[in-house]
Amino acid sequence: MQTTPIVTISFFSYQGWLDQWWAFKQMGIAPFRFGRVQGMQTFKMLGSGGENGFSIRPNFGVYALLVTWEQESAARTFFEHNHVYLGFKNRAEETWTVFLHATMSHGQWSGEEPFTITKSFDETQLIGVITRARIKTSRLAQFWKAVPTVSESIENRDGLLFSMGIGEWPIIQQATFSLWENAKLMKAYAYRSKLHKDVIMKTRKLGWYKEELFARFLPFDSEGTWEGKELLKDFFNQKNKEEDSSV
Repeated sequence: MQTTPIVTISFFSYQGWLDQWWAFKQMGIAPFRFGRVQGMQTFKMLGSGGENGFSIRPNFGVYALLVTWEQESAARTFFEHNHVYLGFKNRAEETWTVFLHATMSHGQWSGEEPFTITKSFDETQLIGVITRARIKTSRLAQFWKAVPTVSESIENRDGLLFSMGIGEWPIIQQATFSLWENAKLMKAYAYRSKLHKDVIMKTRKLGWYKEELFARFLPFDSEGTWEGKELLKDFFNQKNKEEDSSV
């Protein structure tokens, strides 16, 4: 029977220093506790940045788990029964998981191409975006000097539903995950925002990155809440109402 690979990204919010300290320790412990999980292909334990997630200062209250799966049923089983994941969830104030189909991926993550393309890209549909880079040590100062203005420019952008700066290691290995109403609005920010365009040009001209990856996804489901909202389900419900009213 043919299986369709999927990707999931889960976010965990921890309150109080005891739970935050516990979550911080899991960054080093959890990879060894997962063991062999049926259907799990790759996984990344990720921390986050302070403020809106795009800061040189870490946020010890928010963590993420990025996983590639052989098929959706394996992911569902993991989230329902895996004792390590349930430990993360039970101690968290909030947990939110987004289910994704990869539609495009360019570049590598730790020397690998982690995402299997399973759906065609449609710029009119909801889109999830992951960017990830390993920054050259000699370019760290230049990179982090540019980040604050770009992170401020993304706030309240048309079509942006969610964004978070994440990464395996502070300062050196950085990633972002964002959700947009559609690719047109995402591209309007990425290629028309002067601040963002300037950073892209500097990246190419000065060679900031030792390794980089850019991937697009089609989000198709979510579980849990973030900041008290069911972001993805609220978006789908609103879109369905708009479509019904236009008929």
